Amino acid sequence: MPDRSEAKKALDSLIKKSRVHLYKPIQIAEILYRDRVVKDINLGHLEDYRTRSKKWRDAISEELLGRVCTSSAKFQDDLFNETAIPPRIIEVLGEENRRTNGAVEAYIYRLFSNKHSQLQQALDYCLKSTPKDFYVKTFIDSFWNEPGLKRSLDKIYEIVVYALFATLVETLDLQIKVSVDESKIDVLNEFNDFAKMVMCIDNNNLYHIEDAHVYRVGVTNAADRGLDMYSNWGPAIQIKHLSLDVELAKNIVSSVSADKVVIVCKDAEKDIILSLLNQIGWKSHIQSIITETDLILWYEKALRGKYASQMGENLLLTLSAEIAEEFPSVDIASPTISSRGYESVMDYYWT
Repeated sequence: MPDRSEAKKALDSLIKKSRVHLYKPIQIAEILYRDRVVKDINLGHLEDYRTRSKKWRDAISEELLGRVCTSSAKFQDDLFNETAIPPRIIEVLGEENRRTNGAVEAYIYRLFSNKHSQLQQALDYCLKSTPKDFYVKTFIDSFWNEPGLKRSLDKIYEIVVYALFATLVETLDLQIKVSVDESKIDVLNEFNDFAKMVMCIDNNNLYHIEDAHVYRVGVTNAADRGLDMYSNWGPAIQIKHLSLDVELAKNIVSSVSADKVVIVCKDAEKDIILSLLNQIGWKSHIQSIITETDLILWYEKALRGKYASQMGENLLLTLSAEIAEEFPSVDIASPTISSRGYESVMDYYWT
């Protein structure tokens, strides 16, 4: 049986690796609460709580964050792997939690609150800035410089890129045209109803014009693979702020079904990514690679350049709206958490 120092080390590692929403640590806290208060589970028997604890976690997450975990079932179950928090570790945490009347639960929620305080400081810089005094590098660096926020960098990059792309597309009044060649009129006549319902063209209207848009796919999973953004004129957009290896590169490109992909990455990663794409024979699918230097330059032009009056305010509004959507306000004083009296639970080891 592991001792409490080993159990605390495993818990701290889980918290450090978790993204800012801390779904997995919250799940551990709720398992420990259930064991301490309701007393209807055996911490040594994983099946007592493997599935049920997801509901306990989601109830608290909904109250604290206004959202629940949407990761794959496999990723969620990884919480109980030997490399994370297996039952033998949970048993020790449970023993400590009962001994201290909930100090381990309080410890988890205290770190949750601290992490969100760091997050709020970083986000306030964006939300309270004007086009004249917002610098995107300062914003990105605020996440690099806070250890508790690094795991949220993928979402920050995604939001920074999306806000810029969406603002530029709107400012340019970019449009796309779908048309059919006159030599294909006979085929169009045969499938006229399909063309009208799906492509908004028919034998009387051989082309259709609509506004161009970029879209965020939404949740990026824990493996950081797959599509982040796409456009309705062609390219898929994959955003990378972390180092790639051959296996991860293969996973990414195999999961994106698009002829052309735009990759956004840190400057130091560009050559590495190109080399990896050459190794797996996928370079021809890459439309372009955009670096952080490119983003900084384009933000500078949009906020303080020749056309800043047309773009600056809209760019920051889009950025702020996406941030508010991705990182909702946290109510650590929620009724459920407040009712547990964690503020009065004190133990020298769990501080």
